[in-house]
Amino acid sequence: MISDITIGQYYSGTSVIHRMDARMKFVLTMALIVILFVCRNFYSLALGLIFVVATLLLSKVPMKMMWRSIKPLVILMLFTAVINVFYNRGETLVSFWKITITTTGVYTAIFTTVRIILLVVVSSLLTYTTTPTMLTDALERLLSPLKVIKVPVHTLAMIMTLALRFIPVLIEEIERIMNAQKARGADLETGGLIKRAKALIPILIPLFISSFRRAYELAFAMECRCYTGGEGRTRMKQMKLAVRDFVALGVTVALLAAVIVLNHYLGHLI
Repeated sequence: MISDITIGQYYSGTSVIHRMDARMKFVLTMALIVILFVCRNFYSLALGLIFVVATLLLSKVPMKMMWRSIKPLVILMLFTAVINVFYNRGETLVSFWKITITTTGVYTAIFTTVRIILLVVVSSLLTYTTTPTMLTDALERLLSPLKVIKVPVHTLAMIMTLALRFIPVLIEEIERIMNAQKARGADLETGGLIKRAKALIPILIPLFISSFRRAYELAFAMECRCYTGGEGRTRMKQMKLAVRDFVALGVTVALLAAVIVLNHYLGHLI
């Protein structure tokens, strides 16, 4: 469902995760994604799972919202799990015709599925606990050294801000158009693939028209406000690193060290 797409949505809150510096949250999110990929056995993955669950509890983001982030990827997870089940190494559990299911295949399927879920949760937590404006400001600050080689950092950050800001708006617009079409008797949910694809044309045309209209109105509003880019711009909210940010950094570094140790001494599953 379109309503299950949560990219760009922000969950307002005052938790310790919400109050962290956006730059540190961005860096630690990237670091945690790397750590989850570094995990090579169930012990290190379990440690990563505990860390992610603890972070989720600290953020106070409802589980219902997190489930909405995971739900669109259920089919991908099932497909990945099925592919990994047929991994041929290890003790044979079931064998028929040319298909063999082994213990290692089952373990790998479970391992991969849990890892994908954790990656989705970590990525969603970043957008749920950080406003699009703060997130793009953080990205601009982190990429500011690239200004030396004439990279338009502010322009890139502005593009990202607008893209994140308008994803929820466009999702609402799609739902409004679909409801209007259904009210006029349009059948959007039955028939074969080709028929359903053709049924989307009455949705795409008004969506494009609405998107271009919104883009024009936004450009006109920015021009009326004398927007000239990043030179000399100030920010209402200044970013400052606090003790909690350095504590989070230390805990993440400790997690990485623990994962490396567990991988080294307890072997690799994959």
